[in-house]
Amino acid sequence: MTSTPFLQAISISKIYPGAQNSGVKETDVTINRGKITAIIGESGSGKSTLLKLLYGLLSPDTGEVKFRGERIWGPAEKLIPGHDAMKMVTQQTDDLNLYAKVWDNIAIMLPHTDLKAKQEKTEKIMHQLKMTSMADKQVANLSGGERQRVAIARAIIVNPEILLLDEPFNQVDTSFREGLQQDIRQIVKDTGLTVIIVSHDPAEVLSMADELIVLKEGRILEAGEPKTLYQQPKNLYTAKLLTNCTVLTNGEARTIGLKTKSDHVVIYPEWIETTKSWTHKDWEVKQVLFKGCYEDLLLANKGITIRVLNDQFGKYKEGDKINLKLNKWLEY
Repeated sequence: MTSTPFLQAISISKIYPGAQNSGVKETDVTINRGKITAIIGESGSGKSTLLKLLYGLLSPDTGEVKFRGERIWGPAEKLIPGHDAMKMVTQQTDDLNLYAKVWDNIAIMLPHTDLKAKQEKTEKIMHQLKMTSMADKQVANLSGGERQRVAIARAIIVNPEILLLDEPFNQVDTSFREGLQQDIRQIVKDTGLTVIIVSHDPAEVLSMADELIVLKEGRILEAGEPKTLYQQPKNLYTAKLLTNCTVLTNGEARTIGLKTKSDHVVIYPEWIETTKSWTHKDWEVKQVLFKGCYEDLLLANKGITIRVLNDQFGKYKEGDKINLKLNKWLEY
């Protein structure tokens, strides 16, 4: 007997008329329970539209979305759009009460019928999201990242089965973002919560998601585990999306000694080794870009520029001539 999919979109389309006909086109999606699924793609690829279709904020032009085998009603059929078993958090936090305390903003989501249970649950959620020190602060005095934590706490405290996050980390500082991502992963592990996140920045979801869905022009191009998609992307689009790689045409690849019959060759910065050998010093260091724990070297040879990751600070300077050893590349 076949089990019923947890959340499933079947041949859904939602087209916005215009020069590019943006939206989602004849898409099938299955979301696994208790996992974090990230939807990634370029701007305008249909990420947010797909998320709203899964939640029930939009009605598909064709196809249907099912939760536990039952159709999700859209705004034309449901007075308050959005499925009752789901909560959505966006980068906007307009629904927060700016002049109330953080504690009150979160606790208000629970009924007053059992005050002890309400207090205990609010304390638990604030502890899980490391917010206890913020309890008595007014929301108006919080940073964008802190407000985002409040919004997520308000969504989680009502025990949704699915949490949908639409670009939730846009206004969050890098250090704050990583901590928030870790907290969400721990909550998923502890509670079995299912999370669907939309992001334009793959770097923020590679370590967070259990599965990636890659969208291009409203269609799913490929899907899989982050590590697999990063190391072995089936499409040039995915490779360019997931890393700041070098893309060479067939002619450029042959110019630097790579024999290929493919149209394009993709080289990740970490797949190249540099050396100051006495021979074949064909590459010139054009720029050294400090990136914190590593450097990006921009190297040029015969009019071709490639990007190389270097963790030996100060080893190279602009104008140096060096040799390269290429350990791996992808062909498309």
